[in-house]
Formats: sequence, structure tokens, C-alpha cells
Amino acid sequence: MTRLDTSASSYPVNAEKEREKSDDLGALKALWPFIVPYRYLLLVAITALVLTAVVSLSLPIAVRRVVDNFGSNDDQLLNLYFISAVGIAALLAIGTGFRYALVSRLGERVIADIRKAVFDRVIGMPPAFFEKTMTGEVLSRITTDTTLILSVIGSSVSIALRNILILIGGLILMFLTSPTLTGLALLLVPLVVVPILIMGRRLRYLSRKNQDWIAASSGNASEALGAVQTVQAFCREAESRAAFADVTELSYEAARQRIWTRSLMTVIVIFLVFTGVVGILWVGANNVRQGQMTTGLLVQFLIFSIMVSGSVAALSEIWGELQRAAGATERLVELLQSVEAVSDPIEPIVLPQPSQGHIKFESVSFHYPSRPDENALESISFSVEPGETIAFVGPSGAGKSTIFQLILRFYDPDVGRILIDGIDLAEMTRNEFRKCFALVAQEPVIFSASARDNIRFGRTKASDKEVENAARSAAAHEFISALPDGYETYVGERGIMLSGGQRQRIAIARAILREAPVLLLDEATSALDSESEQAVKDAIKHLSSDCTTLIVAHRLSTVKQADRIIVIDQGRIVAQGKHEALINAGGLYARLARLQFTENFAAE
Repeated sequence: MTRLDTSASSYPVNAEKEREKSDDLGALKALWPFIVPYRYLLLVAITALVLTAVVSLSLPIAVRRVVDNFGSNDDQLLNLYFISAVGIAALLAIGTGFRYALVSRLGERVIADIRKAVFDRVIGMPPAFFEKTMTGEVLSRITTDTTLILSVIGSSVSIALRNILILIGGLILMFLTSPTLTGLALLLVPLVVVPILIMGRRLRYLSRKNQDWIAASSGNASEALGAVQTVQAFCREAESRAAFADVTELSYEAARQRIWTRSLMTVIVIFLVFTGVVGILWVGANNVRQGQMTTGLLVQFLIFSIMVSGSVAALSEIWGELQRAAGATERLVELLQSVEAVSDPIEPIVLPQPSQGHIKFESVSFHYPSRPDENALESISFSVEPGETIAFVGPSGAGKSTIFQLILRFYDPDVGRILIDGIDLAEMTRNEFRKCFALVAQEPVIFSASARDNIRFGRTKASDKEVENAARSAAAHEFISALPDGYETYVGERGIMLSGGQRQRIAIARAILREAPVLLLDEATSALDSESEQAVKDAIKHLSSDCTTLIVAHRLSTVKQADRIIVIDQGRIVAQGKHEALINAGGLYARLARLQFTENFAAE
């Protein structure tokens, strides 16, 4: 369901607090570990940058030579000066192009590494992380925020360094040309720096705010588009459009404030700089008239002053880019430094192979992080022997699927422990013991790929024949073969080309192909028709003879043949046994069975 309450009041308070602390460019230091592997490329780029800056600073000297020799009768010398000026311009052009190529390559390489690092981090985060962070916001950080950083690494930083060199070198050469005029120029520095510092802090705050709203907008759109059929079925398109428009307008308003702040800063800086240049030029012109300096020296000083003032103006522009990039870096660092609620041990134990599939819960209690006052499970204890088929039944919200969440260690129990083959899950790496499980979720996940690739996701090295055998076992071969391109048919995003039952059978085939010692079926037959359900139950029965099987089901017809049925209510085990024994004992299971079988009989 799309979020309909997005407003200014829903803006994260923590984000406001984070921005209050963001008053410098220190966040950009977090990029250094990604740059270090390419330090030699960086060194070459800096060398090219320094050389182009030196060449740029030599141009005014060449111009002075030309101007001061206008009245000379030595045509050969004058031509030599012009040729030298052209040569310097050629060196400047070549060096600048070389610098651009190196820095751009460095920027693209670093950003690619950052994107991979962020995705690698997020893809391994437990579900608790996504209870608080929308996937759309994560995608915004990976795309929009990294694009901002790319503009800094691949352009802004290079331009900033070049302008800093020209600023420093230009000031030194200005002083050597005319100490008096340089002293007047330095009086302008405080007037230019103060507005940059004051307005830069405001710009940083607005840039971060703008990026936060862009992420919220992406999250809103992702959520709505991911549930587009539900939105349309309930005629909520107007509300979804309004919610997205509200967030987008808030993002625009933050961007508008940022733009005006940056524009005002640019106006102030440029006006002060060029007003000062005009004033200095007036003083210099009078010095030439009084014979205190040559025309060439004045032109040289003027060019240096224009270069220096241009550098200051460019730095004021780049300062705004750096502010935005610092905010973007902070947001990416937040993802990279996210603390996992579940983590692997430093010295893990290796699970003996092959796994026997023996599972044990010892006095396990658990509550979800988003519901700290509500126990999802309370003092749960049971043991599953290798090869045994266990079914968990009970009302919705009783805690059945939570057991699977804990078995896969998406969460850790608050109390108690869970063991497989006698080893605590917390003492092994998650990848180590998860290889023992094949899961069919209540809402089957189908990727935007072919039917064959979706099944092969269970075991990537499986042959085509193994994939098709798994599909036959899951009663999926017939409908897959009837698709336009058979097993190679692209099934669309989230399997939109398939029915609910077809998606579920592909998910079951994927689990069968995995050949894991433990099979987890979470409402695995809920979307199947009676004929397909029977076929899948037969396949599961055959598969269960070779592995431990845990089944969560509301439809009791699915679990009648289980070796043992565990009845759960309000997070507690209230009964367990075989189907007939639980029926005869009365209680919750007998009541559920009476309701379901009576309804089915009446429906028939």
C-alpha cells in the first residue's frame, strides 16, 4: 500500500539533528579509503594539474613581453614572443585534456567502488534494517547521492585544486609585479571569504535537506509502483499522485532555497571581486601615467588579478558543490556504517557436512524490533529429528512464520537459542548454515528473468535437465512448457506474467532444486488449485523422505500427513501430536479443523 501520510510533519527528526552537526566538509574524508587504491592514478592527475596551473601562470608573463615590445623594431623578437605564447597555449590545452581524462577516470572508478560497497552492505542487512529504511531511499542514495559525489571527484575537486594553485601562484606573481597593487587586492580577501563561510554553512544544510526529500520521493514512488495493481484496484491513484506530488514539492522547495542561497553567494562574491579589480586597475592606470610601471607590467598584473579573482569566484561555486557532496557522503556513510542487529561471530564454528538436518529450539522468546512490547514467541521449545516432517499451525499472527525467520537467523532470539546438528546458529556464519535450507516463502519471490533462471536460482550450477526435473516435481513443467518460449520465457518483473499459483510452483521447484537437507515451506500451497496442490503434496512427500521438512500452513489438509503437528497460539506451543490425536484431544486444533473441513464440505 502506498504511503498516503507523507507531509512535512513526517520528516525524520534525526535527519534534522544530523544536519545540525554538518557544519564542515569533514564528511568528505570518508571518500579517502575508496581513493587510496588508485593513489598512483591520483598522483599522475595531480602532476598534470600542477603543470597546467604553472603553464597558465606563465601566460601573463608572455603577454607582458609582447605588449612591452610593441614599440620595438625587432620584428623577429616580437614574432618569437607570439610563437611562444601559442606554444604555451598548446601545452595548456594538452595538459588540461590529459588532466580531465585522468580525473574523470578516477571519479568513475571510485564511484563504481562506492556503489558496489553500499550495495554489498545493504544486501546483507537483516530484515530489521528494512523495517526502518525504505528500499526506494536506499536506491536514491546509491544513484542520486553517488552522482553528486562523482561530480566532485571527477570535476569539482580537480577544478578546486587548480584554482587554489592559480590563486596562490597568482598572488605571489602579483606581489612580484607590484607589491602596492597586490596589497590593495589582499584587502578584498576578507570581504570575499566571509560570505562564503557564512552562506556556505546554510547551503550545506539546504543541500542535505534537498537530498533527503529526493530520497523520500524515490521511496514513495517505489512503494506505490511496487503495489500498482493494488493501488488501481482500490482506485487510489489520486491519493498516490497527491502523496508523491507533496514529497516532490517539498524536495523542490528545499532545492529552490538552496539555489537562491547559492545564487546570492555568487552575486556577492563576483560583485566584490570585480569591483575590487576595477578599483585596482584605476590605481594601476594612474601609476602608468606617472611612469611608475610599464604598460606591459600593468597588463601582466591585470591578467594575474583576473585569474586570481576568477579562481576565487570558481572556488565559491565549487564550495557549494562540495557542500552538497559532503551531505551526500554522509548519507552513504550512514549506510556503510549501519550496525547489523545480527552479525557473524569472529571465530565461527564450521558445520559438519553433510548436515543431518536436526533442529532444536531451547526456550526461545522473541519480539520484533518494531514491536518491543509484544512477544512474537514466548518460551518455545521443540526438537525436529533428521528426516522428520513437522507442521506448524495456528491462527494468523500466532508466530508460525516467525519460527522460520529465526531458523534462518534473520533475527536473533531475545532469550534461548536455536541449534542445527547440535551447534548454535549464532556460533556459525549465516552463509554456512543457510546452505542447509531451502525456503518457499508465503509470498513467492520471482525475479525479472526467464522461468529457467528463476528455478536455477536455487542452485546456479544445475543442468537444464535438473531444472526441468525440479519443475516436474513441483507440477510446474506443464505450464512452463506452454509459455511462448518455454523455459526461456521472460516472466516479467516479480513474475507479473504468471498467476499466483504458477509463481508459487516455480518457487517450490527452486527449493526442490536446491537439494538442501532442510526444507522450509511457509504456506507453500496456499495459492494452488486442488489438482496442483495434490501434485505438489505428492512431490513434497517424496522429497521429505530424504530431508527434514518444516511446514507452516493454514490449510490443515496440507499437513494431515505430517509426522508431527505443533499448534501455536499467541506465541506459545499449546499442543502437538499427529492429526488424529489432536482432533480427538479437542482444543484449538480440533476447532480449526472443524471449521475448515466443514467449510470445505459445504463448498463442495
